Formats: sequence, structure tokens, C-alpha cells
Amino acid sequence: MMNPNDPSERITMSHGGGGKLAHELIVRELLPVLADEELAELGDSAVVDGAERLAFTTDSFVVKPIFFPGGDIGRLAVCGTVNDLAVAGAQPLYLSLAMILEEGLPIEDLRRIVRSAKAAAREAGVRIVCGDTKVVDHGSADGMYLTTSGIGRLPVAKRLSPRNIRPGDAVLVSGTLGDHSIAVLSAREGIEFRTDVTSDVQPLNDLAQKLLSTAEVRCMRDPTRGGLAGILNELAESAGVAIELDEKSIPVTEAVRAACDVLGLDPIFAANEGKLVAIVSPQTAESALQALRSHPRGKNGAIIGRVEKDRPGRVTIRTAPGGRRIVDMPVGEQLPRIC
Repeated sequence: MMNPNDPSERITMSHGGGGKLAHELIVRELLPVLADEELAELGDSAVVDGAERLAFTTDSFVVKPIFFPGGDIGRLAVCGTVNDLAVAGAQPLYLSLAMILEEGLPIEDLRRIVRSAKAAAREAGVRIVCGDTKVVDHGSADGMYLTTSGIGRLPVAKRLSPRNIRPGDAVLVSGTLGDHSIAVLSAREGIEFRTDVTSDVQPLNDLAQKLLSTAEVRCMRDPTRGGLAGILNELAESAGVAIELDEKSIPVTEAVRAACDVLGLDPIFAANEGKLVAIVSPQTAESALQALRSHPRGKNGAIIGRVEKDRPGRVTIRTAPGGRRIVDMPVGEQLPRIC
């Protein structure tokens, strides 16, 4: 029986951080009850059978502030949902958009967000076909919260899944890490860095399709909450493999690296909103890299690690000085309310 006075029996902010507590909440409390094979894969989209093969995803966005360098909550919601479909191998088609609006929100702010969401949808080639609005008391929603769902068509028969991952496979990332987290933090806290940092929020469906047409892709993921570290720990556990990263190969801008050093953050745990992580066969790793770098949204792509068979479930990193350390699933939140 639940003890209502036991702090461990209550939801905390860390349960929403994309790290260890969030993972445990899903695995222990949600998956056993919902008991769906597709849901248990913990992918960014569900792949379901129907008149045609479809991918389906849903997400909520509570970023604070709702405007930040390089984007806003409207663009974030559309791109986030499009990218969840894209890394499932789908061509995004339709989105829903539900808005929880706080009493007192300036109408002009709402107009800016709606225009931004529409522009992002046009950029991604998707339609916003349904939605909803609700209003809550002043002080209850930080301006607005958005919830989006998306449906995409899967043009290929092959299923992208952690089950496909094999020892020897290469780990790729499509660009620099941590830009979104640092951009949101700078806007929220009024922190100024020597070089402006802007969010990477952007749709990745064209990039994902180019990668799929070029390389033998085992699996792709969208490294949002929990960042690169969280995603790779999930994949290593699901696939029963180990993953070793090369710190020197991981792309991070000098501005983000300097900001992380000052703030005591690690870019591999930071959230991204316009990057994808791909696991590809070793034979097609170089082709995959060239495909990424030939696209404007993957120009800083890199091969950052390899899949290994020893010590399954473990992620390690070879550090720049030549050492090796374990990369655990993140615990709590480095930066709250970033998506």
C-alpha cells in the first residue's frame, strides 16, 4: 500500500528529465500496465499496421521561456513531433496541435506562436489537421503548453529497431550537441556568453530519408531529454550490447563547450531539438557520414563510436586524454523545462 508521506511515492521534477528516474517510471509503472509490444520498444514513434504502414507519435511541450534564441514553443512542437516520426523511418504527413493557454497571455504572443508553428509545418511538408485549446488560471501554465500528435507513412518494409543492432556497428550523430539546452538556459536566466548560442530546432525528415536511402540503418533516435547519453543507454540496454564513444569525435561548438564548462554541464547529457543519432552497419558507415555531411542539416555529422559485444548494456567513452569512463543514464535534470 502506498504511503502518501513517502517522498519516493510521489512524482518529482526529475521524473520528467529523460534520465534514470524517467526511465524507471516508464519501465516500472507504465509498460507493465499498458502492456503493448510496440510501446515497449520505447521508440520515438509507434509503428502500427493499418490500410498502410504508419508511424504514430505524441508529445507535450512545456519549455520556459516560450521564446528563445533560434525558436519558440510553436516551432519546437512541430519539429519535435516531425523528428520523432522521421527517426522511425516515416515520412510525416499530419499533425494535431492542442494548446493550453494561460489567462493573461498576450494575444500577440499567441499569434507569433501560431505563425511559427505554421511556418515550421510548411518547412517540414506536413499539415496541421486537428487541434484543441483550453485556458487555465493565471500562473498555471507559464504562458502556454502545447501537445502535438503526428502520423507518418512508412515507405520501406524494413523496421528500424534496437533489435537490429549488432557488434561492430557505427554510431553517428548528425551535428553539434547541446545547442538547444544552452540557448534556452541563456534566455531563461539572462546569461550572456561571449558568442551567441541559438537552438538547433529544425525538422529532420529530409535528412533522415537521405540517410535511409544511402546506408544500412539499424536504428535512429532523436536525442532530446537525456541527450546523447540517455538515448545510447536505452539502446544498449534494449539491444543487449555495449557502446563505446570517442570523446574527440563528438561535435560540440566552442561556444557550447565553454558555456558547459562554466555551468558544470556535460554536452552529451544536454537536450537537442534538431539532431539525430543513427546506428548503421560498419560497411555503410562512411556512406552514411557522407550522406549526412552533404545535407545542410547534417554538415557537422560525425562517427562518434562503435557497438561492442562485451559488457552488454554499458556505455563508455574514451576521453581526450586517453582514459575511459562509464557513461551512465542521466539522473535528474541538468536543465529543467527545455522542451
